[in-house]
Amino acid sequence: MTGIGQVVVDGFWAVDRALGGDQPPACSQRFAAAHPLGLALLTGISWAVFFLLLPNTQPLDVVIGLAGGVFLGGLFGLTGLYERCRQRRLVRLGLWEGSKGR
Repeated sequence: MTGIGQVVVDGFWAVDRALGGDQPPACSQRFAAAHPLGLALLTGISWAVFFLLLPNTQPLDVVIGLAGGVFLGGLFGLTGLYERCRQRRLVRLGLWEGSKGR
């Protein structure tokens, strides 16, 4: 990667380091990285079920529940994928030993 793309990537990892991204991941972060799809489904389905179980459910509640479930599921899934990339980077830089470094 050359040019502006590399500058953006380098800037992203610089911000990540400033926010403590070089620290070994916690147990929940390891789970999110290992199962991003499971995390997304769990979050999205939980949100949708919460809205569907509300008393006096209106049609708009169903739409909000389903749309919110898709949005939050996607957001948490992308967060899990980001965490997977971060952990691979930590292993590549030798800052963490992967699953052996609990």
